[in-house]
Amino acid sequence: MSENNTFRAICPRIKQLLMMRPDATPHQAPYNFCKLIIALTFSVAVQSAHAQPRFVNRDYSLKPEHIYAGGWEHFVGGGVALFDCNNDSLPEVFAAGGANPAQLFINTSKTDIAFTLGDIEPILAVTGAYPIDIDSDGIVDLMVLRNGPNVLLRGQGDCQFSDATDTFNLPKDDRWSTAFSATWEDNQTLPTLAIGNYVDAKDPDGPFGTCDTNWLLRPEYNLYGETTALSPGFCPLSMLFSDWQRSGNPMLRISNDRQYYVRNGYEQMWSLDPLRELGEDDGWPVQRIWGMGIASRDVSGNGKPDVMLTSMGDQVLMFNDGQQFAPVPYATGTYAQRPFTGDDGRPSTGWHAEFGDIDNDGLADLFIAKGNVDQMPGLAMQDPNNLLMQNSDGTFTEAAGIAGIGTTERSRGAGLADLNADGLLDIVVVNRRAPLEIWQNTSVDTGHWVTIDPRQTGSNTFAIGAFVELRTPDGTQTIERTIGGGHVSGSLLPLHFGIGAHETAEVRVIWPDGAVGGWETVRADQTIQKVRR
Repeated sequence: MSENNTFRAICPRIKQLLMMRPDATPHQAPYNFCKLIIALTFSVAVQSAHAQPRFVNRDYSLKPEHIYAGGWEHFVGGGVALFDCNNDSLPEVFAAGGANPAQLFINTSKTDIAFTLGDIEPILAVTGAYPIDIDSDGIVDLMVLRNGPNVLLRGQGDCQFSDATDTFNLPKDDRWSTAFSATWEDNQTLPTLAIGNYVDAKDPDGPFGTCDTNWLLRPEYNLYGETTALSPGFCPLSMLFSDWQRSGNPMLRISNDRQYYVRNGYEQMWSLDPLRELGEDDGWPVQRIWGMGIASRDVSGNGKPDVMLTSMGDQVLMFNDGQQFAPVPYATGTYAQRPFTGDDGRPSTGWHAEFGDIDNDGLADLFIAKGNVDQMPGLAMQDPNNLLMQNSDGTFTEAAGIAGIGTTERSRGAGLADLNADGLLDIVVVNRRAPLEIWQNTSVDTGHWVTIDPRQTGSNTFAIGAFVELRTPDGTQTIERTIGGGHVSGSLLPLHFGIGAHETAEVRVIWPDGAVGGWETVRADQTIQKVRR
């Protein structure tokens, strides 16, 4: 029996025994806590078998260079969208510019990563963007967030776009938008949209304590009706619709910036049916962090999306047992609360976080973009980005230094994507007042991989809300296809799984309406589009 299967066989019994204690709580001993217990009890080796990650700088591939610039109005933001707009299976890059124009870079990679500048109308004051097929025509659109009226760019094919903000009756109010997520509710052609608005810069009593109101937009036929306020708002920097309970009912998590809500704010969760904010009585305890970004993936192995919250200080990984979230132990190695270089002992500021299997060993790793807001003296100035590689016992080890990507610019948004179709995840990082970074993954001795692209006919063509499950003798991996999270950064690409030494895997899709597809054996090292008609 493999190590992962040993964990799966023993952990449920340990949890059952612990729950017999009179002081037991419902979330006691989540799956990875148990893995740590087993590792200590049986002296399981904590060193992983993953390949040592290596990256090569490909910044020169961007002509001209791209910089997210601006003053206080662009302290936050600086996102990037990754998507394929010309159907060549190579992801394009749309990067926010702040005071500079946003830019679209067309991917022309072969062995090495390369881009050409795309043809797009200049848009200023862009904070970030999310790819979405809003009209379900199979062509990716872009929801562009701005410190000003937001813009929906409708894809026309071959990386051409037109402004469709008025076409769908989207709000054009002058707000500072810094978060976005989308989901398709039952029997709706258009998605439900959530837009997070940051500080109300027009409030004369601001900026502290003057967080703006967030919007929920529900479709009415083929347009959007009046906005619904998600109030109170506490200066969001990330939001994500996720069916974290696996109940078929996605909920909206909002991560809020304590810097500006000051005292009374907290992390939020909203249900859609009925529309209400969850609280203590719902098992949603008050949590206050300096919230920046959200990353979500099943790390614990129970099939439910766990969550990583970035902040000023601790980066908080929380495991999900289907009822509530519980922070992992400090020994897990994910808190990344100070620069790993040791040359600046002040707290880190985490922004975009994203899970991805960097070495294709079947274990989800974690990238975190870091950087001081501007010149905040209580926080680290030389704050390198993190690459936390997951070990076989569920702990994580810092590898950004040896991988060569631990740069110390003021990083903001980011993304993981296979930019040159070699089966390895590369990294894109947007920096404030410094050039955008492109890192090509050149790691050797990596494992096999499979990418799965679930599609369906009718509305919601990219199957947002689907869960893709992949299993090998090492266990089952689960990824939910979502739009949102990160820090004003998102992707709409096939879902990437590492499978280690295995040359085949079994895959199935649980579709957004709950229909369960059958298991299908697939061969390694290919992209497979699974279409439901």
